Amino acid sequence: MKKITKIKEKAKEKGIIRGGMTIAEVVSRFPETVDVLMAHGMSCIGCPIAMQETLEQGAKVHGIEPKKLLEELNAKIKKKK
Repeated sequence: MKKITKIKEKAKEKGIIRGGMTIAEVVSRFPETVDVLMAHGMSCIGCPIAMQETLEQGAKVHGIEPKKLLEELNAKIKKKK
């Protein structure tokens, strides 16, 4: 468990969105990603499940390729920098 936490912390430091991050975590840390999620029909950004569901899980539920979604989200946050 400590290893996973360290990986998440390093990803946060680098400003990288990973599939294991919860939807709520991503939206909270990177609010500019909301439009990308909404464009994919992931309007669950404000619902309670977003606190527990990872991006990868949410993408699969919505029929979205997780890798493609992560690429779009990370491209969005790079534009802001």
